[in-house]
Amino acid sequence: MDSLTIIGLLFALVAIFGGQFLEGGSIESLLNFPAAVIVFGGTFGAVLVQTHLANLRQAFRMFPWSFVSPKFAPRHAIEKMVNWSITARKSGLLGLEDDIDRQTDLFQKKGLTLLIDGAEPEKIRESLLIELEASEKQALNGVKFYQSLGGYAPTLGIVGAVLGLIQVMGNLSDPSQLGAGIATAFVATIYGVGSANLIFLPIANKLKSVIQMQSLFREMYIEGIVLIAEGENPKIIEGRLEGFIPQDSL
Repeated sequence: MDSLTIIGLLFALVAIFGGQFLEGGSIESLLNFPAAVIVFGGTFGAVLVQTHLANLRQAFRMFPWSFVSPKFAPRHAIEKMVNWSITARKSGLLGLEDDIDRQTDLFQKKGLTLLIDGAEPEKIRESLLIELEASEKQALNGVKFYQSLGGYAPTLGIVGAVLGLIQVMGNLSDPSQLGAGIATAFVATIYGVGSANLIFLPIANKLKSVIQMQSLFREMYIEGIVLIAEGENPKIIEGRLEGFIPQDSL
């Protein structure tokens, strides 16, 4: 569980609602169903227009990463590849065949398969880098969904405000209708700007950081596989791979 996401959201909400309360306002005044329909419904609809179905699915698959990031264990990965290099030097590359079925990550499984098949080191690097770039691009397309939500939400907040003011102007002769229209106008703006800057854009940035960590982890794996294919010394492999990861993460 990524506790910072939960803490950040709670801190932001407490700050907003707490500030409203300290100013003498009521929490109920920030709750407006028509404004929520206009802002969130309009924002989601606008983003759907520009989003391909595959990217939408990718965005939904990635959403849990905002709260539970994929686990990256660089030290374990380095130890595993050092053991592979030792086995390869003792028993040859075919000695690693039993390890293929134990790999749950398809990217790592492909790399180990290329290694055992005797592919040239540069061919291994080229093949894995192509797959890395493709998977990274697909993941970033999912991030764009949340970035788009953050981009459209403030604009739809303005639309909600204008609609609320239209209601106000159309009911000047009926004072009982003025309050609801003014409330919708101002609350819609809060919903648009608030959701963009407190939810959608932070989620997009959190997902981007997870993708960057995943890419770095896979780059380290590619380097390790290539070094094993080149027959490099296990100690040198360990030192080279540790250079990919900050010391406090090892």
